[in-house]
Amino acid sequence: MTAIEHPDARAPAVGDALPLRRRSGGWGRPLIGFALPVGLALLWEAAVRSGLANGRLVAPPSRIAITIVELWRSGDLPLHIWATVWRVAAGFGLGVISGTTLGALAGASVLVRQIVDPTIQGLRSVPSIAWVPLFILWLGIFEPSKIALISVGVFFPVYLGVLGAIASVDRKTIEVGRIFRLGRFALVRRILLPAILPAYALALRTGLGLGWMFVVAAEFMGASEGLGYLLVDGQQLGKPDQIIAAILIFACLGKLTDGLLVSVSAPLLRWQDTVAEQGLS
Repeated sequence: MTAIEHPDARAPAVGDALPLRRRSGGWGRPLIGFALPVGLALLWEAAVRSGLANGRLVAPPSRIAITIVELWRSGDLPLHIWATVWRVAAGFGLGVISGTTLGALAGASVLVRQIVDPTIQGLRSVPSIAWVPLFILWLGIFEPSKIALISVGVFFPVYLGVLGAIASVDRKTIEVGRIFRLGRFALVRRILLPAILPAYALALRTGLGLGWMFVVAAEFMGASEGLGYLLVDGQQLGKPDQIIAAILIFACLGKLTDGLLVSVSAPLLRWQDTVAEQGLS
């Protein structure tokens, strides 16, 4: 049997070896992310129970869990969670649509970029809290002003991500598409979109994170429901356990929605073979 015919000499089929490496982590990779927060929670619980800390300002995990259960049983927590999630979803949708549209126009046209980009870069430096009185004056203290504030937070990273991704596309790849006589639609679908998708997915994740941060400022604007309201209520009534419970729920919801966004975008990025999968080893 010649070397070419020997089974060990055959090249593996495309996609055989790499997926095996990526699947090798099993359940270990998702579960290892819980090690740090669970470890810190157990240490703080042990410190409070042993008397090393009084747990007055930072409640132990057991007391926070009791607070969350009580809020859930009373029906308040589902109401607050739904109000916050709905505001983030609406603001995220508006921010993504406007940021993607304007970012694509500015990235594709030098003239549009020269007209709109300096103004947007200036507005990007305005603190989130500075928009609050203006939106209250324009839209009142009800839902439209809150959703508008969240959409502002989402807009800027999405706009910058789309603009930067389009502007950084190598012109040689565009020329290759023209050599193969690709039409404008085919050029966008087969060359431009794959080139910008990784940066766009990252911009969406950044925008979503800012959406969760801006919703707190939004719910400070006279809200009577929402996790931001729980924060204010806990501060006014001196309930640190309620404040920490609301912060933890924010963290869990943020991580959950970020994971959902990653899962949705993963099928579109399967072609990537990057160092993020296996590290530098």
